Amino acid sequence: MRLTRRGVIGAAAGLAAAPALAAPGGPFKPNWESLADGYQTPDWFRDAKLGIWSHWGPQCVPEFGDWYGRQMYQQGNPVYEHHLKTYGHPADFGFMQFVPRWKAESWDPDALMKRYVAAGAKYFMSMANHHDNLDMFDSRHHAWNTVRLGPRRDIVGTWERVARAHGMKFGVSNHSAHAWHWWQTAYGYDAEGPRGGQRYDAFQLTKADGRGQWWRGLDPQDLYTGRNIVIPDGMDSLAAANAWHDAHDGDWIETPPPDNPAFTRNWLLRQNDLVDRYRPDLVYFDNYTLPLGQAGLAAAAHYYNQALARGGATDVVVTGKKLSPLQRRGIVEDVERGFSDRLRAEPWQTDTCIGNWHYDRPLYDRDGYKSGRDVIQRLIDVVSKNGCLLLSIPQRGDGSIDDKEERVLADMAGWIAVNGEAIYATRPWRIFGEGPTKLVEGMQNEGATKPFEAADIRFTTRSGALYALPMAWPPGPLRIESLATAPGEVRRVTLLGGTDPLAFRREPDGLVVELPQRRPAFTPVLKLEGPGLV
Repeated sequence: MRLTRRGVIGAAAGLAAAPALAAPGGPFKPNWESLADGYQTPDWFRDAKLGIWSHWGPQCVPEFGDWYGRQMYQQGNPVYEHHLKTYGHPADFGFMQFVPRWKAESWDPDALMKRYVAAGAKYFMSMANHHDNLDMFDSRHHAWNTVRLGPRRDIVGTWERVARAHGMKFGVSNHSAHAWHWWQTAYGYDAEGPRGGQRYDAFQLTKADGRGQWWRGLDPQDLYTGRNIVIPDGMDSLAAANAWHDAHDGDWIETPPPDNPAFTRNWLLRQNDLVDRYRPDLVYFDNYTLPLGQAGLAAAAHYYNQALARGGATDVVVTGKKLSPLQRRGIVEDVERGFSDRLRAEPWQTDTCIGNWHYDRPLYDRDGYKSGRDVIQRLIDVVSKNGCLLLSIPQRGDGSIDDKEERVLADMAGWIAVNGEAIYATRPWRIFGEGPTKLVEGMQNEGATKPFEAADIRFTTRSGALYALPMAWPPGPLRIESLATAPGEVRRVTLLGGTDPLAFRREPDGLVVELPQRRPAFTPVLKLEGPGLV
């Protein structure tokens, strides 16, 4: 059993449960109508197309994949079994013990940024905190942060300086609004076995227990968020314990904790501190709509007003998921590990990872990463539909990336060096593309999609030219069915990375282009020019 994103309490409930929050100074007010009426997605985001994400933290220390912190407390879960075997029982070695083990001793942010720039990224995102509730910046309102603990470095601040030095736009991701329910497994216990009924570390530890320890002066309850939804005593089977968690804290809850208003107030202070201190160009919220009801609206309004006061324009981006038409006018929609099946009127973003969100050594061992070609195909599809791709390259606990990740980035760099003209600063054509592979709209569904084929072609436009981007090299001539009857005249066709114009003919069922034998990249990109095409 694990937490899923299958259920969300409605936004109206979130607004009712949230504490009163004052409106920020400035024209943007903490409501959707104000955000929608005053906001416009900046051109830099529409031009950028590709971002790289450092989704990194103490959960990468075990190198055992996603959501280690929550699942290590779920008896019967493979993560729990790994933790028991490798580190000991979670009543004795809880998650917080990974914090001092996270030293980031091999982290070279400048060298990594050079690889990301070469791979084509135009913006970079640092995770500011995850559901584990550790702030990765010099936080004024949360003592559990990486300046005091673990690496003893300002992770966000370091990434920000390096990214801007390389000409990148800079973003931060905030996932901590879910910590109050995500951490409740740490207050549980084994339902079966020799230590059945003994509570895990979060239930036991107090600030006084830190005397003489590495965490002296800190309260573990501030990290684990307190007893918000604690499983009662008496569960004597895994089935019963799992059923309880499914019913009480197993949904992707977006509302504030009903009996812990201090958590919501502190979350807003931390978020506002984050944007005030580092002035990011983009804020990613790992939430359906915005976090914690009214608090999320207040955070977005504060961020927009800050940007307006600083530069005279709202040139920043906030992302959220599963938005209504009104909400899509106020922030940018993000589609996590999923697809759009249509050309969208508003700019949007999809985020995915070449592996698992947190570093997963078993996945590396079984060659489970997306390839550079997989990433480029995904980029092509997203850009043709008016979107941007945010790609996570998982870092090991020490801050390094592995050789297979370096290969993915190198393959991306090779393709971008030839074909970037058809990606950056482009805009959609009349249609996004054509082809037999049908994508299903929605999140968390990328694993079920069939591989793209050469007949899957996407379109972009720039400076009066139309670009056709097949997802693979065809075995013979390329046929573009959408250009059989499309308005305009094709007068010239060239292959990006090629030297001479290509032979072509317009037939009743498509434009047929003769491709050369030489392949400058692992997928071809054609540039089509002529009056009326765009």
